[in-house]
Amino acid sequence: MRAPPPACIPVPAGDLVGGVDEAGRGPLAGAVVAAVVVLAPGQVIEGVRDSKLLTARARETAAARIREQALAWALGRAEAAEIDALNILNATFLAMQRAVAALGVAPALLQVDGNRAPAFPGFVGPVQAVIGGDRSCPAISAASILAKVARDAEMLRLHEAYPGYGFARHKGYPTADHRAALARFGPCAAHRRSFRPVREALGAAAP
Repeated sequence: MRAPPPACIPVPAGDLVGGVDEAGRGPLAGAVVAAVVVLAPGQVIEGVRDSKLLTARARETAAARIREQALAWALGRAEAAEIDALNILNATFLAMQRAVAALGVAPALLQVDGNRAPAFPGFVGPVQAVIGGDRSCPAISAASILAKVARDAEMLRLHEAYPGYGFARHKGYPTADHRAALARFGPCAAHRRSFRPVREALGAAAP
């Protein structure tokens, strides 16, 4: 029997909550993308739930509704070179900070999916890390969808630039065919050189 999702942390009625989530921590290539979404108190947007539970088409539909109906939303990103310089956790936090800095409204509270959250310079309210928040907190669920849709779109653009790697299929994750392409072609400019499979491919390609 599957355990129920954790409950979202309750907040005072009427407070604006910003939900923060990311996409792209595990892939070998491309940026990590974060999103923040602010919903009106009690607002429900049709089709919004954990992005991992939705098909690609359903995510696209939900993302369009979020962009149209949410009180505010913003994206942030950290590039592959920043991931290599900072490590993936700190780069993820940087992408989240950039997303929140781009918001046009100031929520009373930020809730971040996961067990850790960064500090947000300039934000004066509390920040709460919510394990499983993408399944239980509507604003975080919405952020997970926007982040995933934005990152998938980027991987399609990378596929156009580097068609031999199959980015359109695996979105940069270390699948067998991605690893095979790395072994055959070596890393491209979008690959994260601090990730072991990419380092190993670089070593194999060295003279």
